[in-house]
Amino acid sequence: MGVRGARAWHHGPVPIVVAALLLFHRVVPNAGLLENFLPWLGLTIPFLLARAWFRSLRALITALLPLVVWFGVFGERVLPAPDHPHQLVAVQHNVSDENPDPAGTVRTLLESRPDFIGLEEVTPEALPAYRAAFGAGYPYFGVRGTVALWSRHPLVEARLLDIRPDSLGSDWNRGLRAVAETPFGEIAVYVVHLPSVRPDPVGLSPVRLNPVALDSARRDDSARKLTAALDAEPRDRVLLLGDLNSTVDDRVLAPVLSRVRTAASGFAFSWPARMPLARVDHVMAGGMTVTEVRTLPRTGSDHLPVEARLRLQAP
Repeated sequence: MGVRGARAWHHGPVPIVVAALLLFHRVVPNAGLLENFLPWLGLTIPFLLARAWFRSLRALITALLPLVVWFGVFGERVLPAPDHPHQLVAVQHNVSDENPDPAGTVRTLLESRPDFIGLEEVTPEALPAYRAAFGAGYPYFGVRGTVALWSRHPLVEARLLDIRPDSLGSDWNRGLRAVAETPFGEIAVYVVHLPSVRPDPVGLSPVRLNPVALDSARRDDSARKLTAALDAEPRDRVLLLGDLNSTVDDRVLAPVLSRVRTAASGFAFSWPARMPLARVDHVMAGGMTVTEVRTLPRTGSDHLPVEARLRLQAP
């Protein structure tokens, strides 16, 4: 490529490609990794603008395109959450099966006295410590497999939610569905933990070396079963708490987001806890509005807790 060709590349195609990825990421095959870190494409924009500044007005105008698109896609998340009234508070946290301090973790989760707390990776060995830490203030709880729900409101139902991928055995249980009786009527509460996305051994083989090859088949299978459960849910008000191992920009969650929604404002990155880059922990709702989502201080987990406020009207 000659000098003119290199300059043309920097002036035109790169900003256009960045803008196109932001707008049309769901038509790009196998773009799960890109979608889960999509907001971070914005880090390329200052570099593009700096290069264009010293070149030409045309290059600068072209470099502004991804900036405009980024704010069009994510601008609402940058804005502070509106100060809407709310009636309920819910907390979601993957506590980690290696958490050395369950009691300290619970103290952090209870600072705002939430109505519901959904936990994942609660091991049988750690369960007594969590039960003791929640104490009499949260007398209602349900545990299925490694997911758990604590509630200030009575739970009239609590059962296993089958979101197990077909390729896993019957000892894999990461779904719970309960029904809570609140002053605003009954709410179906789901606590789920979708499978992790792992490196694809086929894609990483010497024959097909792909450094970003990922295997999401189990997560996607579990997400489809979660969607089917939400479709079959008879109650109008639904609260979903979970580590979904994907962000709201990941196409795999599109069917879930057609049934339940989360707050429009705020990124609330929850993973990894040391340097959060993506929100894979979610509070979503149907028949009510999630007005705000924020992260809580770090616990003994590799995830940050996520707290959400919910607005609804009494029946």
